[in-house]
Amino acid sequence: MALPLIGAVEELVDQFEIDLIKVIFIVFIATIVVFGSLMTLVEAHLPNSIRQSFRYGKHSHKGPTDAIVSYLEVPKSWFKHFYMFSLVWSLLALYLIASVIAGQIEAPEYVLRFLDFISGGRSHREVLVDSNTALIGTVLLTLQCLRRFYETNFVQIFSKQSKMNLSHYFVGYIHYFGAIIALLSNTAGFVRGSKPNEFSLENITVLQSIYIVFFLFSWHQQFASNLLLVNLRKDAKTGAVKTEKHLMPTGGWFNLISSPHMFFEVVMYYCLADLFAPMRTWKLIFIWVASNQTVNALLTHQWYKAQFKDYPKRRHAIIPFML
Repeated sequence: MALPLIGAVEELVDQFEIDLIKVIFIVFIATIVVFGSLMTLVEAHLPNSIRQSFRYGKHSHKGPTDAIVSYLEVPKSWFKHFYMFSLVWSLLALYLIASVIAGQIEAPEYVLRFLDFISGGRSHREVLVDSNTALIGTVLLTLQCLRRFYETNFVQIFSKQSKMNLSHYFVGYIHYFGAIIALLSNTAGFVRGSKPNEFSLENITVLQSIYIVFFLFSWHQQFASNLLLVNLRKDAKTGAVKTEKHLMPTGGWFNLISSPHMFFEVVMYYCLADLFAPMRTWKLIFIWVASNQTVNALLTHQWYKAQFKDYPKRRHAIIPFML
């Protein structure tokens, strides 16, 4: 009974070319743009339920709360859960790509079938990125997932009072799931009838080398910025946690912008999106990340200015000297 049903669904997806991953990121972009605009322009006129659902962390909603929305809130520390997932998921993708390249074979049938189902059907999928480029991008994405896993589980100090809406929690899982699927779906060796390239450092172009350098620079600077935030809550001598309050950060890129960690997240995803330039879904992923980080950075910037009367006026929200 189950097999005929699965086959019927697969045929339906193939007939209408429903790319579920692309649809998901389009919905994400529309949601963040619409609600982000409302929050930054007319927040005072919005119901508390919307404000409470959208805000979290240092700029979480203050004031009367909605009982249903409160019931759907989880600790912000649960961020660490989807970074555990993202690390395992990216390592699995890295293993698959490396195996396909090493064996000069097509991906296993169960992988091809899953990609066909979730990315618009067999006829919809085509090779847009060579396996060499996909391997480079997957290594970079795995490095990011590894570092964020380390930060959220062993470095970051989460306030016990800080909450986020359940929707933020699930979006984290969907984001990393979709980003990896979008990459595999159009990579040589993961499209039926295609063959992966043999990996060679000589095949790395000058432009790709530049993106790798920019990605790794941003990767390091994001970590340094996150450490500055963590150290605000620690005793300088003992290293013990002395407060869970949000304090005003200084030093490094914080002297220019309020959220350098968000700025470097955007830079890293731009590098990945341009590495995978022919993939439209990865362009959507970049737009989603850039929109999400920008809205959060603007809300954070507003919070800093309201909280600290001596907040440096020359600091911008997320882009140095511009925004």
